[in-house]
Amino acid sequence: MNKFNQQHNLWGIDLGGTKIEGVILASAQQPQVLFRHRVPTEASQGYDHILAQLATLVQHMEAAAGYRAHKVGIGTPGTTVPKTGLMKNCNATMLNGRPVRADLEKILGMHVALANDANCFALAETRLGVVKEQYPQARVVFGIILGTGGGGGLVVNGQIIEGYHGIAGEWGHNYLNQAEGRLCYCGKTGCNESILAGPALEHYYAAQSGVHRPLKEIVARAEAGHDAAASQTLQRLTDNFGLALSGVINLLDPDVIVIGGGVGNIDQLYEAGIASIHQHVFDHQFEAPVVKPSLGDSAGVFGAAYLVA
Repeated sequence: MNKFNQQHNLWGIDLGGTKIEGVILASAQQPQVLFRHRVPTEASQGYDHILAQLATLVQHMEAAAGYRAHKVGIGTPGTTVPKTGLMKNCNATMLNGRPVRADLEKILGMHVALANDANCFALAETRLGVVKEQYPQARVVFGIILGTGGGGGLVVNGQIIEGYHGIAGEWGHNYLNQAEGRLCYCGKTGCNESILAGPALEHYYAAQSGVHRPLKEIVARAEAGHDAAASQTLQRLTDNFGLALSGVINLLDPDVIVIGGGVGNIDQLYEAGIASIHQHVFDHQFEAPVVKPSLGDSAGVFGAAYLVA
């Protein structure tokens, strides 16, 4: 019996800086993986080559399923401007200013639904991951990706909220502290990403200690308690994390907050970071769960598939 079913299957693609991953899920109700494949992005070869790699991946998916889907969800490293259809805010800068959706629909002969990677992360953890597993009654979910960059996604009643300009949830580029932060690619000095993301933490540690170390080593040295600069780096992270997140909580009051990315693995965020939220949130009372994701690297591609659910 053929496990693929054109009527029910969900096709999703995660467009990353180094790889492009595709998945076919059985259905929205039974999301077992039927096929999964990766191809290299090879972004250095330019915009047209990235689209060609996407087309190659879809050919692999079509060969496995025995049909080409009518629609596919694609997670991207940036945002589509609703009025123009052009991409913006991509760290893969060759995508910026390009009509990615229109070009892909022409090349693939499929309807394409796009969302940025943080939105796909939040959607996947809501529909399939930790929120569904532990907090199935949650209606408002805020998902954070805090790693080499800082992004956010907002899901309400199981659906992504993109906003009028396509930037809903872009928590990483709110101002946090102009005096302490570095200049970010977004043009601001002192946004959340420039203070809280992994490279910013490593830069701060190096400035305090005179030594460059990877974030994992900084965290381990802070936990061991023999490196004052490492402890100071994590203290600065948790203090500013609570301050930065309190603004989101005051505006949205989400039922669950999920933190992905490498910085999201730092245990102090779920202790001292939450204590900092208490200090800064409007009524000084905060009880909503702040949790780690459960889908790991699968969140992006699964969330992309659910764009067409």
